[in-house]
Amino acid sequence: MPQPQTAREEWKRHWLLPFIAAAGYSTASMHSYGIGVFVEPLEAEFGWTRAFISMGLTISGLTGALLAVPMGALVDRYGPRRIGMIGVVLMVSAFGLLGTATGTVVNWIMLWAIIALCNPWSGAVAWTKAVASRFEKSRGLAFAVTLSGAPITTTLIPLIATAVMLGYGWRAGFFGVALAWAVVVWPLVFLFFRSAHEDRQQPAHEQNGAAPVAELPGLALRQALRTFDFYKLLLVSAFFAFTVVGTTVHFVPILIDGGSTPLAAAGIASLIGIFSFFGRLGTGFLLDRVPTNLLGGAICTLPAISCALLLLRGDDPVFQSIAAALLGLTVGGEIDVIAYLTTRQFGLKNYGTVYGAMTGAMQIGTATGAVLAGAIYDAQGSYTIFLFITIAAMLTSSLSLLTIVRKPFAASH
Repeated sequence: MPQPQTAREEWKRHWLLPFIAAAGYSTASMHSYGIGVFVEPLEAEFGWTRAFISMGLTISGLTGALLAVPMGALVDRYGPRRIGMIGVVLMVSAFGLLGTATGTVVNWIMLWAIIALCNPWSGAVAWTKAVASRFEKSRGLAFAVTLSGAPITTTLIPLIATAVMLGYGWRAGFFGVALAWAVVVWPLVFLFFRSAHEDRQQPAHEQNGAAPVAELPGLALRQALRTFDFYKLLLVSAFFAFTVVGTTVHFVPILIDGGSTPLAAAGIASLIGIFSFFGRLGTGFLLDRVPTNLLGGAICTLPAISCALLLLRGDDPVFQSIAAALLGLTVGGEIDVIAYLTTRQFGLKNYGTVYGAMTGAMQIGTATGAVLAGAIYDAQGSYTIFLFITIAAMLTSSLSLLTIVRKPFAASH
């Protein structure tokens, strides 16, 4: 059976895969986008500082940065399906274990060490590589659907966790979220998640009549490492995660400090997830139609505007909501841009390893953003300095993306 030649044919044949990949990818961000709603209950229960509570993301981020490239190589070697199924089980279990926190420093660190070792298995590499192997003409939109797993998490966890905590306490909040994800996500991944990598591993008579999939094209790893664009994308990846994770984790506390009630703050924070869907789908639609570097540069300015609004009118619910919406549009778009540029600049042959490096940079940003925001608050009693830092980081990222020039990898081999 010939490979799809148009976007319509790709969606007709493989329409379900991006949605299943989105469900799987939602587990990867449970800890980073889910911990924010638990900050105040943990602070009240154990007397911990916000920096210490956020330190778990540092442990997870730094460990993830070390494991990102090896994990990407595992995806290249064994295929997205195996890694994805393992990742869902590991990450859901690790998140639920946070509800067993005893209040000791060692216990909290060990719980986050478990998350740190589990999280790379559920990262974006496996889900995006599977989708990229099936979609060429409509890859941008397919990536948008896939990476909407993050806004799913951002939208639902604050609401689910807050509702459960109001009735049963913060421990039940962790357990309830983990159970909900386990019951819904893993069966979907087990039944319906399969990439072209798995097709190549099947005997010819088991491939449903399809011709064997050709070897995925792309640069050799040493070629990718010689390009300046590789390092620009690393920088953007780190700064993006630093800003978005740091701001999102502390968004509810920022709003509460501005005078909002916890429930109102959680409601406004949920706008981040809601607008992530719009940002993700809009970005995916545009990725297949406009220069990716220009689109990415524009998206990077949105969190800078969001932080500026929080600095200028952080006590006004209207401006708080606009800031949440702008941040959500960024969450919904920038990872898509980075993943898309990785496939276009370097190809799919070593995508797992190359994009693993990008996710490693994101993990470094995740590790430093939230804890620095908490440390600044603990020292200054406000998030003002952190918001200024994020503005500078995102404007730098915008400039880096604007200077990337499309150089098709096919021309270099």
